[in-house]
Amino acid sequence: MKHFEANFDGLVGPTHNYAGLSFGNVASSQNASMPSNPKAAALQGLAKAKALADLGLVQGVIAPQERPDIYTLRQMGFSGTDMQVLNKVAKTAPQWLYACASASSMWTANAATVSPSADTADGKVHFTPANLIDKFHRSIESDTTGKILKAMFADTRYFKHHHALPLHTHLGDEGAANHTRLCQQYGAAGVELFVYGQSVFDQEKPKPQKYPARQTLEASQAIARLHGLDDDSCVFLQQNPLVIDQGVFHNDVIAVGNQNVLFYHQQAFFNGAEKLAELQQKLGGELHLIEVPTAQVSVKDAVQTYLFNTQIVTLPSGEMAIIAPTDCEENPAVKQYLDELLTLGTPIKQVRYFDVKQSMQNGGGPACLRLRVALNDQELAAVNPQVLLTDEKYKKLTKWVERHYRDRLTPADLADPELLKETRTALDELTQLLKLGSIYPFQR
Repeated sequence: MKHFEANFDGLVGPTHNYAGLSFGNVASSQNASMPSNPKAAALQGLAKAKALADLGLVQGVIAPQERPDIYTLRQMGFSGTDMQVLNKVAKTAPQWLYACASASSMWTANAATVSPSADTADGKVHFTPANLIDKFHRSIESDTTGKILKAMFADTRYFKHHHALPLHTHLGDEGAANHTRLCQQYGAAGVELFVYGQSVFDQEKPKPQKYPARQTLEASQAIARLHGLDDDSCVFLQQNPLVIDQGVFHNDVIAVGNQNVLFYHQQAFFNGAEKLAELQQKLGGELHLIEVPTAQVSVKDAVQTYLFNTQIVTLPSGEMAIIAPTDCEENPAVKQYLDELLTLGTPIKQVRYFDVKQSMQNGGGPACLRLRVALNDQELAAVNPQVLLTDEKYKKLTKWVERHYRDRLTPADLADPELLKETRTALDELTQLLKLGSIYPFQR
């Protein structure tokens, strides 16, 4: 039986804009109110996904959410026709419009936590949508995320879907952005590394002082229980609160792993040595711990370039490659480090750079744009084939973007009733193209 790691990249939605909604995310705050280019953003994301498919990797796409979210606005008391709702919220409470029009679902690392069948008690692939309660604009995603994932991974012989965790701060869950699965081979049992920002019940553990710790230990433990993971297949490690206060809002901004490689910054973890030793012991076999010294790459440079929000992928040749944003190539210290990394004798043998600046300016790099799903060949055959990226699918999606997306958008444009019509037309066509069924509220 063959085994793969598939990457499912989020399609950037038609309302991609810079409203600065993500407190604690430096790039999001710095670029607030700038004009965005939704068409360029979507095409950049597609080009990166297609390049990975061309390298021989299993690559798919995940549909965006319906935005603006008129239904959430109605829950807050805005009434009338859809166009009247847009007009009222734009005039009286524009911040709610910005939140309900965010295209943040493009960052599918936050969509869910996924445990492969090799790790779970029932031998199925488990999915739990993230509740994302720390940010309102993301907390309204989980219901539609669940519907999309069920339409992609529908065969209950192989896939099991859970509801998002209860919507309470005790159970703040940010999905795969704070979860890394390590293994010797994709088909072998692995160890799932859950990285949390704070513990609700253990007050002795430190907390960040400036920015919120979005993931709780208690949420990570709940996911592990839901997915049927035993004690030998889990390690719970605390993120360093000092780096959270420097803009490291998720673990995937300061660490990334693949198979038996964990690539992380020297300041990534709080008292990490003991837990990393536990990880090494549980994994069995060789574990490559690649720690990047602060003296070579500062936390500031790591955050600005998203050195760790890169993807590490295993190519068909068996070599590993880092998929990095061009921002890493443009930063002298980071570029020098990556050049040196290729000489250190680790499994990482290549670095490939991609332009995803539209996403980077809103606070998400290559790793934010993808959800990783380890599959065997039977499970892969059970995936909805229309969401897998082929040459033909890439051409169709590119034409779809070029037909429906604007090339300039400001937060003020989100009140344009034509934008709502354009978005719904685009998404209705997309659900047919990807054979997803009626997943959006406007279709039901």
